[in-house]
Amino acid sequence: MIERYFIKHQTQDRIRANWLGEPIERYITWLHEQRYAARNVYRRVPVLMHFSAYAQSNGAKIWADLPNHVQPFVERWVGRRGTSCRNERARKKVASCVRGPIEQMLRLALPDYVGSGRSRRPHPFLSEAPGFFDYLLEERGLRPRTLEYYDHCLRTLQTYLKDIGVSALQELSPTILSAFITARGQQCGKSTIGALCAALRVFLTYLHRENLILRNLSSSVEAPKRYRLANVPRSITWDNVERMLGAVDRRTPVGQRDYAILLLLVTYGLRSREIAALTLEDLDWQRERLRVPERKAGHSTAYPLSPIVGEAILDYLKHGRPKTSERHIFFRVLAPLSPLTPEAISSRAAYYLHMAGVTVARAGSHTLRHTCVQRLVDAHFSLKTIGDYVGHRSPDSTMIYTKVDLEALRHIAEVCGEEIV
Repeated sequence: MIERYFIKHQTQDRIRANWLGEPIERYITWLHEQRYAARNVYRRVPVLMHFSAYAQSNGAKIWADLPNHVQPFVERWVGRRGTSCRNERARKKVASCVRGPIEQMLRLALPDYVGSGRSRRPHPFLSEAPGFFDYLLEERGLRPRTLEYYDHCLRTLQTYLKDIGVSALQELSPTILSAFITARGQQCGKSTIGALCAALRVFLTYLHRENLILRNLSSSVEAPKRYRLANVPRSITWDNVERMLGAVDRRTPVGQRDYAILLLLVTYGLRSREIAALTLEDLDWQRERLRVPERKAGHSTAYPLSPIVGEAILDYLKHGRPKTSERHIFFRVLAPLSPLTPEAISSRAAYYLHMAGVTVARAGSHTLRHTCVQRLVDAHFSLKTIGDYVGHRSPDSTMIYTKVDLEALRHIAEVCGEEIV
């Protein structure tokens, strides 16, 4: 792989003869596989060669000695080459540009090396209630995604308590909790506040069970009233769907990928995390089937593979998808090469809705999921069939679409009107 970027034999020999020649060459191969631009290779390899010489001159004899020399080398580099930086932010950028390649190479060479990457923050209230998240995982059996939501809710509470000068959980009171919920209610919708209150009640019950607070305050947490079927699904018309699809530039790898994703959203009503989890094994080309495993309700679904959707996916696989041994279908276009996340998929859906000039509240992947369900309702499929098709866990999730089934509502109005007359 070195020959691909360095033409001169002297340069190739100098890299391979270096005592870190093997990890440097492995790193060059990794950069190529992750689809980094060639300029990144030309910038980073000289940094690694300088680091190699510095570490060796300061006593490093084996690769395991290298981590101890990273920070001193970075400080020396910034001290010599960061003199023209105008402020501390610029100096930090110089340090990051040097530290990044070194740590990436060391992660390839040393399996246990972590580096100074973004560390995961400890859970909120870890010192006051150290066993709470273990309780959620082991006793309540919650999924990691749900644990992340609890982490977010309690972190907002922790920040609020710090802002008002409350330093201990024993100081919690109904007044403080009510004020916190009111403050959050000014920033979030009713459904979000309802979920926040549910998380708080679980936390407060646990605190009382473990004798961390004197009385159980969970009953003092009152969520705002939400009426069943009070909202209307945020679907869009089929004309708007066609405008959105027409806004995709299918001549580019990004467009080929996004067009296939949008068709999956609007044809099958898939969730963004279900699309992100799709692998090549989920496509059965011989029987023209699409399998969606591990849905929210805990089951899997097999769909007939629509010719339009199949052609879009095939076009992306042939011309847009990067060559990789990974089995996920949809990948980032820019380096580093990695599968798309659910958040990225929802963001791409929102991007094309805005591109097409479609105005909708909280635009995203769920907008197209709602649109798929609404189209099935308009085609007079039964709610049971629709719920099974889109993977609803409860019939109540599908029931809300009856509010916008205009033909059914018109028929009910006519019947009721005749009875009144």
